[in-house]
Amino acid sequence: MYLTKEVKQDIFAKHGKGAQDTGSAEGQIALFTHRINHLTEHLKKNRKDFNTERSLVKMVGKRRSLLDYLKKKDINRYRAIIKELGIRK
Repeated sequence: MYLTKEVKQDIFAKHGKGAQDTGSAEGQIALFTHRINHLTEHLKKNRKDFNTERSLVKMVGKRRSLLDYLKKKDINRYRAIIKELGIRK
């Protein structure tokens, strides 16, 4: 699989509070962003893969809801993660 345990720990260490902190909103958003980017590249090659397209849309919705939650709770953390990951609304 493209997402190994080490890659996940690296993502959470960079964007979360630590490598073992998988529950922080920033870590989850970073993980969703990594997976979304991977699926986007897959769909560029396989245009008729509709199951993956549906999964991508659901994942984008989950990331959007986490971003909305973070925006409501702490606008500074929201701005930092948006800038760090290069996500635009």
